[in-house]
Amino acid sequence: MFRKRERGQIEKTKYDRENWKPVLKCSICNGEQVAGFKNIHTGEFKEEIFIRCFEELEAFKQKYGIEEIPKEY
Repeated sequence: MFRKRERGQIEKTKYDRENWKPVLKCSICNGEQVAGFKNIHTGEFKEEIFIRCFEELEAFKQKYGIEEIPKEY
């Protein structure tokens, strides 16, 4: 899933912060969550990873250097 460095740290990846913002898409019905990026100009959403547990969300945030990720329903 994510490449790990020697000491167990996740390798950081960059994204276009000027045009894309991180978003957690959440289903009201069944609680499914998908982490990805939303284009701030067009509203297009690119899925990155299906979140099944808290650890996967934390790994996504660590990979991209994100502290807070807003939820959208």
